[in-house]
Amino acid sequence: MPSGLVALALGGFGIGLTEFLIAGLLPQVASSFAVSEAAAGWLISGYALSVAVGAIALTAATARLPRKAVLVGLVALFVVGNLLSAVAPSYPVMLLGRIVAALCHGSFFGIGSLVARSLVTPEKKSRAVAVMFAGLTLANVLGVPFGAMVGERWGWRAAFWAVTAIGVLALAGIAALVPDGAGETRSPTVTGQSAPAPADGLRAQFRAFRSWQVWLTLTATALSYGGMFGAFSYIAYTFTEVGGFSPTDVAWLLMVYGVGLVVGNLVGGRAADHDRDRALVLALLGLAVTLAVFGLLAANATASVVLVFLMGLFGFASVPGMITRVTDFAHGAALAASANVSASNVGNALGAWLGGLAITAGLGYTAPLYVGAGIVLISVIVMAVAARRAKSPAQHAEHCM
Repeated sequence: MPSGLVALALGGFGIGLTEFLIAGLLPQVASSFAVSEAAAGWLISGYALSVAVGAIALTAATARLPRKAVLVGLVALFVVGNLLSAVAPSYPVMLLGRIVAALCHGSFFGIGSLVARSLVTPEKKSRAVAVMFAGLTLANVLGVPFGAMVGERWGWRAAFWAVTAIGVLALAGIAALVPDGAGETRSPTVTGQSAPAPADGLRAQFRAFRSWQVWLTLTATALSYGGMFGAFSYIAYTFTEVGGFSPTDVAWLLMVYGVGLVVGNLVGGRAADHDRDRALVLALLGLAVTLAVFGLLAANATASVVLVFLMGLFGFASVPGMITRVTDFAHGAALAASANVSASNVGNALGAWLGGLAITAGLGYTAPLYVGAGIVLISVIVMAVAARRAKSPAQHAEHCM
């Protein structure tokens, strides 16, 4: 494994920690700044909105710059944002720190995925992306308990100091270990054809969105995330109100889900390198079935533990393949890779909203699971259509141009 991939994974781990640890610190932060729980909640929702905006805006603004230099700049922005949060004298400054840190999130994973795949041979590109995203999945497992533990012992500011330190290490690692020119050069694809050099300039970046395959992949990404996170947003209620678990059990059940994310990410990366479209369709179908079965068996404690693991596994098994797919058909355009991150965040918001509507309508705490299954089933159809179109001569020619 190239050492540059380790540095990228460390950056992903730090960014993931920033996103997730705040959930375990909200009561302390709200008390420290004497704001309501709803106001403190903007430290989460404001972050998510900034991710969606920053992914497109920063990637577009840096289209002509070397990708390694952009990654270094993004991680530097991440360090500044967390430093602001660590020393914030007031709630507005804290919120500003969260927004600044979030702006780098989407672009880092979008551009970083292109750099990661350039560090390995073409037949291992999805696995390379999976390694980079391993940092994010580990942060999902450790983020909330890490924030809660550090906050309980040393205060919530200590958690942000720790993340700032991780960011500095990632910054140094990327600067030292990622080769100059990574992600910039022409390379052969798995079909043996020569892939175009990465799109240069804003106009070339937007030209990548002429491809129907790019739009189909972005749509499948948004729907798959929407289905999974629509169900995940209310999973604590499903565990306690339907499964009979105590509130103290929720933490370890979420860690089981997180372990599923880690396993699914690595398995999905390997499977995508073997037969990407088939692996994506099967992963999405597995997620749809898992969510539907979870809804039926949520009252069974043993089944719930197994199914929440499978929910994480199938939910993230499609991520590496989706990213390499969208960037392949976008001919290396970083804007398309970052748009994939924005699509996932849009899907998260849509899924959580629909799941909430189902609960409000009185359909019960298993309803988000069924809603999620339906959303993911649509993504299966979209992905199957995309895979079928990709086999046509015209689409193959478009891919290899």
